Amino acid sequence: MLIPATAGREGADVRSDCLVRITPTDAGGLDLTVNSKVESMYGAAIRRQCREVLAELGVINAQVVVNDAGAPPFALAARLETAAWRAGLTDKQAIPAAKPYARYTLSRDRFRRSRLYLPGNDPKYMLNAGVHHPDGVILDLEDSVAPPEKDAARALVRNALQQVNFYGAERMVRINQGPRGLEDLDWVIPCQPHVILIPKVEDPAQVTAVEQHICELCNKHAIAPEIYLMPIVESALGGFRALEIAKASKYNIGLAVGLEDYTADIGVVKTLEGRESFWLRSVIVNAARAAGIQPIDTVFSDVSDMEGLRASVKEARALGFDGKGCIHPRQIAVIHEAFAPEPAEIDKARKIALAFDRAEREGLGVVSVGSKMVDPPVVKRALRTITMAESLGLLDKNWREAR
Repeated sequence: MLIPATAGREGADVRSDCLVRITPTDAGGLDLTVNSKVESMYGAAIRRQCREVLAELGVINAQVVVNDAGAPPFALAARLETAAWRAGLTDKQAIPAAKPYARYTLSRDRFRRSRLYLPGNDPKYMLNAGVHHPDGVILDLEDSVAPPEKDAARALVRNALQQVNFYGAERMVRINQGPRGLEDLDWVIPCQPHVILIPKVEDPAQVTAVEQHICELCNKHAIAPEIYLMPIVESALGGFRALEIAKASKYNIGLAVGLEDYTADIGVVKTLEGRESFWLRSVIVNAARAAGIQPIDTVFSDVSDMEGLRASVKEARALGFDGKGCIHPRQIAVIHEAFAPEPAEIDKARKIALAFDRAEREGLGVVSVGSKMVDPPVVKRALRTITMAESLGLLDKNWREAR
């Protein structure tokens, strides 16, 4: 049934977005009205894009009103598409062409110290997220999106994956639970995100279902299936099955913990001290390490408490976590600093790295520092410490030659 429909937002506090109203008509072609705050600079381009997107969707007869508050092209296109779907005028997708900077590969074992959550239905937070240099950005389709806006968020996140410059950050998408999450994948996998976050995992079958559907979509769209997974454990049951979950897929690269839902699940209040969540956080670290993937800590929700954040990150690092979620760009620098290796760690890592270099030159099967033998996992950790220290400017990249 054809019905009038809207998508997007308008109002005095809205920016980088628009509201689209579409009213189907029986005939007469497109009647397009655009009211834009940037009319003098971009009015003609906005009208041209509206007509192009609606043509691609097959929308022929309709009254279309766009109230624009500076929406970038990826957001305008998403709002037009969502309104057309809601009006019953199309069942097509208008996927924008991928920008060159939206396609890049990243290593499986890269640093994941910071992951910045971005609400999936608000384009203003997406535009400049990458300039703050988080290790990853999470385009969220789950908890930050109200149920009536899930469809709108899918189109917006898909378009952001195609056209927003995240400046080398790992592009992650947190999908919804169950069948809705699998439908989310239909929209985002063709845009080749780096990582899919699977929320509220309590059974390894949830992970394998996501893996299988991604593989099917990769085959359908001729995409290399190197899209990684990060299950999130957020309940007592998930904690008891954490190792199974961590080992459920060869594409798992991390295991994350979510404490808001966990503390609600066990009936306690989440505190800064974290005694109530120590068991689950320890379980997550050990399950991830046993599976050979990265343990990732929960978010710190008080964006004004930088010292509290720093203490929380130091504790997480001491427990064995490799990274932490964040909900505001100002948290990123603090997280990176708190995860940075101490001078004594760097010095020890240098000695191990030099011993490793010497062993390789001499064809030795073992690495020794002084009279002590060094196990391969210790060497691996030392080399990772060196890499992090170099990336943070704590160690000159030519330190071997300068010694």
